Amino acid sequence: MILLDTARELHGLARTGGPAARRAVVMTMGALHEGHVTLVRTARAQVGPTGQVVVTVFVNPLQFGANEDLDRYPRTLDADLALAEAAGADAVFAPAVDEVYPGGDPQVRVSAGPMGGRLEGATRPGHFDGVLTVVAKLLHLTRPDLAFFGQKDAQQLALIRRMVTDLNFPVEVVGVPTVREEDGLALSSRNRYLSAKERHTALALSRALFAGRDRLAAQSALRARAEAQAPPAGDERASGLARLGEIRASADAHAVAAAGAGLPDAVRAAARHVLQEAGRHEPPLVLDYLALVDPQDFTEAGPGFTGHAVLAVAAKVGATRLIDNIPLEFGAHA
Repeated sequence: MILLDTARELHGLARTGGPAARRAVVMTMGALHEGHVTLVRTARAQVGPTGQVVVTVFVNPLQFGANEDLDRYPRTLDADLALAEAAGADAVFAPAVDEVYPGGDPQVRVSAGPMGGRLEGATRPGHFDGVLTVVAKLLHLTRPDLAFFGQKDAQQLALIRRMVTDLNFPVEVVGVPTVREEDGLALSSRNRYLSAKERHTALALSRALFAGRDRLAAQSALRARAEAQAPPAGDERASGLARLGEIRASADAHAVAAAGAGLPDAVRAAARHVLQEAGRHEPPLVLDYLALVDPQDFTEAGPGFTGHAVLAVAAKVGATRLIDNIPLEFGAHA
């Protein structure tokens, strides 16, 4: 595996598999973990043995706010190189800040637009402008056919896809599912900051998401069963289900039939309940946001929403801020 630290070296990197071979890039800020390894392995599988996988390791100052953890962010290049090589990378591009931004802070940046001001963008103004600017530069520098990003950063992934489409970047963006530890915590370089007690509290993020997912599944199944078994409507429906010994299901099905449009709120409520409980832990979970959004623009899913959605959460535990999300699917009757 080759280590590169200048744009000149990167431009000189030959595509070893011939003109038909594809190049993939996996962009990271270092402190690699199994989530990053999964991205590299997925990239390797996609381009095949004749393709080329380039991993970038760069802690991008543009995406950190004034009071965020730029100086504290872990830098573990030697360990990163070993993990990248073991996962199948052919090269690692690990430039210094003045190599990526030779004139200092760039005066021209990519604007994330309206989506960039929602959720993470509302909490961290300018964050996504910094992300898209460095992603755009790294796409130009690495010139890949495919770029792989984790779905844990769902809003970032959506914005990168939008940028690639809107600005005609000749690259395919591939989202890779979130990798979790055995206890459900989404893998993150920031997890290493958590004490044992903080980690216990932090598990509420994934538990809240799973509670929302389970509420959606339960109410969707209930509605489907009610529609399959029930008489036409109204009191006859409830009566018919009650005669089958499903009085509770009858009442719930009747409520769902009358107010099915409220299912997005029910999903939010189930997740919020878990987070509120964690707010009473020691140390407490301090919620930043919980949102159920349309992944196309990250606006809130309203009553009667159908199709793909993302249930997303961000919170602080101690001094560490964590994010997580899961994809959901709302059926035509949700």
